[in-house]
This record gives sequence, C-alpha cells and structure tokens, in this order.
Amino acid sequence: MQLIKERQINPIESEVLARISIIRPILTSLLIGIKQDVVDEMGGINNVKLKMLPRAYRPGNGDIGFCFEWAIHDAIRHQDPRVLERLETAARRCRLPGRNFESILFGLEKSGKVQIIDTANHILTADSRILTGERAQPLKLKGYLNMLSAAFNRPETRKALPSSISGLWKADLFFGTTDADRWLGTSLKINPTQLEGARGLRIGIVPAMQGKSDKVYLDDKKNIMVCPIPYDGSFMELFYTSWGIVQQFIAADAQMPREVSLPVPADRQAVKELVARREFPIVDVVDALEPLAQPNLTEQINQTVDLVTTKEGESILNNAIIAPVASLS
Repeated sequence: MQLIKERQINPIESEVLARISIIRPILTSLLIGIKQDVVDEMGGINNVKLKMLPRAYRPGNGDIGFCFEWAIHDAIRHQDPRVLERLETAARRCRLPGRNFESILFGLEKSGKVQIIDTANHILTADSRILTGERAQPLKLKGYLNMLSAAFNRPETRKALPSSISGLWKADLFFGTTDADRWLGTSLKINPTQLEGARGLRIGIVPAMQGKSDKVYLDDKKNIMVCPIPYDGSFMELFYTSWGIVQQFIAADAQMPREVSLPVPADRQAVKELVARREFPIVDVVDALEPLAQPNLTEQINQTVDLVTTKEGESILNNAIIAPVASLS
C-alpha cells in the first residue's frame, strides 16, 4: 500500500492567513451554540449556511469563552507553537510523559443539553489514563467519560466519582500525549479570575494580560498549573482580532462590513473570504478555509508499507493512505 505523508515544514507568517486559522474554530463554536430547534429548521447542522449565521446566532455572555476553548483546542491539534510551547512547559511540570501532544475537547453546548467529546473516540484507548498528581495508579479515562458527562448536570453523579477525579467534570478539555497515552484534566477561562481548582484538574489555561508576564506557574492555593497564553503580538491578540472580524461580519448580515468597522487591510481581506462563501454551509466553509490557514506548511513524503488484512480473501478497496504529520518544533 502507498502511504502519502504531509509533514509540516514552515510556520504561518501571513497576517491574513493567521486570522483565518482562528476564524475557523470561532465559526465552529458559534454554529454549535445555535439552538437545536433552529438548527433542525435549517435541515441539520451540516446544512446551516454561513449567510444564516446572523439570523440564527443569538449573542450570550459565554460566547467568547466558548470560542476561546475551541480556538485553543484547534491550536493544539494543529501544533501551533504559540500555544504548545507554554503547554509543554506546564506538561513537564505536571510530569506528563510523551511528545505527541493532542487535545480532546470535553464540554457542553451553551444550552447544556448536547454533549461534545471531540475526537475522544478516535484518540483514547482502553489504557488511556488520567494523571491526577496523586500517588496512586492513574485511572483509565475512557471508562469514566460518560460518568463525567452526567456529572456536569447531576450533583448526585459527582458523589459517585472516585475522590481523585471528583472535580474532573469541570474540565474543558483533556491535554495529553498519544505516544504515552496519558492525559491531564484542563480548565480554560477567558477571564483568569474565574479559574478554579478541583480534584483531577491539573492545568488552567488563561489569556495573559496585555503587558504582563505570561510565565507558567503553580497556583498553590488552587493546586493547578496556570498556563497564560501570550498576548502581545501573539495568540491572544490574534484571537481577539479574529473574534472582532467574525462579530463585524455577523453585524453586517454576512456581507462586507463598512471600512470604518474593519479599517485594517488584513482584517478586510480575511472577511472577504467569508463573504465569498456566504451561500455555503458553515461546516463546508470551515473545511474549505483550512488550506488557506496552512499555506506552504507541508512537504509530501511517499512511502510503500506492508498491509495486513484481518480476513482471508477480503478485498482491498483502497491502495493508498494520506496522513498529515504535524511539526513539533
């Protein structure tokens, strides 16, 4: 079988394309936040067109925090060094083994009714374990996912959780390594003052304050490793800029905002990519924008590998596999 690998070789440098890379998870999170009955009226989540976002979306106090969660999750999955270098420091201080970093998004929609466990089924194995920092055999995470989900809305379920993970239902994502198969409960707060400690949580991700230190540190009172994401000229500044672009796009009814609303040329160029795709479903737009967010980042490696079939005489429908390989540098 032919194995085709796409390996990341360069960082993103374009201001426009860097904005698009953050706009994608923001669009995804806003789509997921739309009320289910409204989504059903539009034919399901895969059919909600981008031009309908201004009509279907209703602003809420937690929207920017929800988008922040998705942006960090997406940054980890795409190996963004502006985020990963801080998380790697936090991981080492939490004694997380391994090098192949991944994220599993764990949370609820704004309505609190629909569970999101993004990528969990594809990444977690029967031996995936959650590191709590306690001197005991780490618990297997996969077997507790449903229980942790139920604990979000059911206080009685929380009482049934093992003491070492009794607060893990507060996690927003699990940060870990696929090569070591070990994971850390992680909380994300767009407002650093709202960060709380809990049994099972190890890392707290917050925005660094503009002009302030973004050093990773242990909060002894909350017993959590605080990981500020850099602001000045880095990830958080880009996140807030991209959030503003999407909000101006929505305010303009999915048309081109006035120049006074988006006076920066890079912002206007980024929103043009949205206006050009307003007639397409949001999920397709997010997919279509991914190549624009990652230009000239990869090299192609062709490799022939052996194939082992599980049933004698079983036919093979595909003779090639394409696999992305992200850079850790």
